[in-house]
Amino acid sequence: MLKVTLVKSTIGSTPYQKKVVEALGLRKTGHSVVLPDTPQSRGAINKVSHLLKVEEQ
Repeated sequence: MLKVTLVKSTIGSTPYQKKVVEALGLRKTGHSVVLPDTPQSRGAINKVSHLLKVEEQ
């Protein structure tokens, strides 16, 4: 499992990046979600890794 936290705002990001953050289930800066460690999750995280903090659980 991966704990993903949004640490930077999506203001100034492209619309695609905003949709990826929303698809991960993140809403506000500081919000965290726990996701399964799948290739799909990893791919989405890699697209917006500059906005996120990822921790293994």
